[in-house]
Amino acid sequence: MSNSSTPNSPSPQPTEAKDIESTPKPSKAAVFRARLFSTVLLWGLVAGTFLWGHPIGYFVAVGALAVLGCWEYFRMAKSSGILVFPTFGLSLVIAYSVGIWWMLREDGRGAEGIGWLDGGIAFVAILGGFTLILKRKDKGDCAFQPVLYTLFGIFYPAVLFHFVTRILFYAPEGVVGPPVTPGAWLALWLVLVTKFTDMGAYIVGSLIGKNKLIPSVSPGKTWEGFFGALVISQVPGIALYLMLPNQLGALHSLPVVIALGLVIALLAVIGDLAESVIKRSLTIKDSGQALPGIGGVLDLIDSLCFTAPVLYLYLRFFA
Repeated sequence: MSNSSTPNSPSPQPTEAKDIESTPKPSKAAVFRARLFSTVLLWGLVAGTFLWGHPIGYFVAVGALAVLGCWEYFRMAKSSGILVFPTFGLSLVIAYSVGIWWMLREDGRGAEGIGWLDGGIAFVAILGGFTLILKRKDKGDCAFQPVLYTLFGIFYPAVLFHFVTRILFYAPEGVVGPPVTPGAWLALWLVLVTKFTDMGAYIVGSLIGKNKLIPSVSPGKTWEGFFGALVISQVPGIALYLMLPNQLGALHSLPVVIALGLVIALLAVIGDLAESVIKRSLTIKDSGQALPGIGGVLDLIDSLCFTAPVLYLYLRFFA
């Protein structure tokens, strides 16, 4: 993999736009079948990892998604003719993924030390980005942009998504010993609420959606889908809390579960729209084709990148 792309190379944007327009659009039924297949497969993987319950399983699952999301981002940027440093960025993401797991693997309260890891990764990312751009002879007039694009590719798909890892190993004060992933039920609650928001928006929007939410960013999103998502996201959040009040005791009470669920659902919608902004800016339809009916890994984790940090901050300061 090359460490950079040529800044003055012809932009492939017009070709990609023509390809998207000329490709026959699949029917809603075909998209639904493909999406259903991917959804069932993904939930099967989540269930398998959760039932296994070993820290290494969570590390592989979350770390792999973070690395693949970062790789997709750099691939999209390069395909749009943007100068980035993918090898450098991916190396930092891999190091960060291993580092955060290593620090939390035995003691969920080791989160206090994560600040050192976050600060270190930020310093190395900024220093390395400027060092790489200074080494280039053809810096151009926008030499600052490659540094920013590379930094974003490190922090958006990786650092934000790894708040899921922090939740997995979250342990309240006074809780020691087993289980080795004390926050696993909280992480499952987060994933359920977040992804049911995505599914609710898609299903309700497909069935009765007429009024566009933000057509300039995502033409397929509707207000009907938005409000449907807020309602449907409450179903798994409330149900899981009522079934497992002890395991989800950090959520305190049903009113807190409802309020926090609404916040997470709103952030999930914003996270989905944020990735739409990125793809539209890069003239890309999907971040990848790894998941039929869904797109790429970034299309899968975009909402969690916004919801996981909020749940973790709630746990740290209010639980």
